[in-house]
Amino acid sequence: MNEYKEQIAIFEETCRANGLKITHQRLEIYRALLESTAHPSAETLYKELVKGIPSLSLDTVYRTLATFEDLGLVTRVQTVQSQTRYEAQVVNHHHLICDKCKKIIDFQWQGFDDISVPETVNQLGRISSKNVTLKGICTDCLAKEESEVR
Repeated sequence: MNEYKEQIAIFEETCRANGLKITHQRLEIYRALLESTAHPSAETLYKELVKGIPSLSLDTVYRTLATFEDLGLVTRVQTVQSQTRYEAQVVNHHHLICDKCKKIIDFQWQGFDDISVPETVNQLGRISSKNVTLKGICTDCLAKEESEVR
């Protein structure tokens, strides 16, 4: 957990600065998001966390995620599926969503990050972030397809 020490400190500082108590449930929800690379849904987080926190409700997870999103502690990952997925990754990055297994994979794309937003877009308002979501088939699913062909 030491690898997340700095992010936990930022989490605690952000909560205090916004008058939000640092409860055990809030801390565990945030910690679970930090540790996950799967971009879990609220339902997935709930199913995992309720094992260790039996008093946790699904409604609490939803409300907590909404609060964390408002505070900039987590982001919503846009998918074509109906379930919203979340992450606590604060470093600018992009996503590949596998059409087969629905896995969401993070990747860096400095070239895209360096491109200026077109002036016609800037005229729409103040842009606070930009990211790319690619759809395709992940290397795991491609490898599985290849092995099935053989």
